[in-house]
Amino acid sequence: MSTAVLTIDLNAIVANWRALGKIAQVETGAVVKADGYGLDAAKVGTRLAAAGARQFFVAVAEEGARLRHAIGPGPQISVFSGHMAGDADTLRDARLTPLINSVDQMLRHVEALPGHPFGIQLNSGMNRLGMQPNEWSALREIALAQGPTVLMSHLACADDPSHEMNDRQRRAFDDMTEGLDVPRSLSATGGTLLGPEFAYDMVRPGIGLYGGLPFIDATPVVTLDIPVIQIRDVQPGETVGYGNSWTARRPSRVATIAAGYADGLIRAMGPQAWLTHGDTKVPVIGRVSMDLITADVTDLNDTPEHLQLLGMHQSVDTVAGFAGTIGYEVLTSLGHRYKRVWRA
Repeated sequence: MSTAVLTIDLNAIVANWRALGKIAQVETGAVVKADGYGLDAAKVGTRLAAAGARQFFVAVAEEGARLRHAIGPGPQISVFSGHMAGDADTLRDARLTPLINSVDQMLRHVEALPGHPFGIQLNSGMNRLGMQPNEWSALREIALAQGPTVLMSHLACADDPSHEMNDRQRRAFDDMTEGLDVPRSLSATGGTLLGPEFAYDMVRPGIGLYGGLPFIDATPVVTLDIPVIQIRDVQPGETVGYGNSWTARRPSRVATIAAGYADGLIRAMGPQAWLTHGDTKVPVIGRVSMDLITADVTDLNDTPEHLQLLGMHQSVDTVAGFAGTIGYEVLTSLGHRYKRVWRA
């Protein structure tokens, strides 16, 4: 096979969803935006719905429509971007729940889709999405009279349990919502792990479902095996790759594998990165190019047919560390040339 194989374990995603739900002890939704963090929202959503998930979250209405087509009627699909101009038909036809972010969105929604379900996002300090406290105060009684499905906000620093911003946002969220007879949600994966005071009525994990930090006990979800195209002998003093960026210091065996930055393998990881063959690590050498990566396999006892980048020995966060980024970017960047295999 000439292309790399990306194996996605849907059972592991379900296991992570259940584990986070057990921690939270409240309703547990699932964030499947960005095409299920790059792993196919339709397949991820269908498997989670079959396992019992009834609350899904996407970034934009178009994502929600595709998810609805996959999972069918029943589960609620909420849209983080709210009710944008031109969304009315999609929200109505796909039975999506916009999470209203502003007074303008509230007016747009009630005028275009009177009686259609909606939730509300509140800005508790992240200053990204959601109504300001003064906006919410002015609109609250009108909005509550129409029965919002949820009041929610989002934590800026939940991946750092000791950060004072977590409690500051929790107090701000309480100030805006305490005593109201509407389900509340503050936490994604990181907040779910902060403790019961952050759970409220629902948590909505994203990255933790897919095996990423800060859920350190997550079951691994993805494996990426990359075929070896060619192995050559390189003599001391000879160079490999663009810019002569690696020079052999000993007689070396260099494997060229069939993936590169066009497949979402970030160029910046370069010579900081490692691949694995069984339990043995082999270093990436030279530059990551569009379709090819080179690795020093001199110390292997056999001739590999493929090398692994993601799997039991290296998580998405480990690989992200090679490039100075985060696991989210690695997952959502994985390209379309891979042969994708889903385990269900």
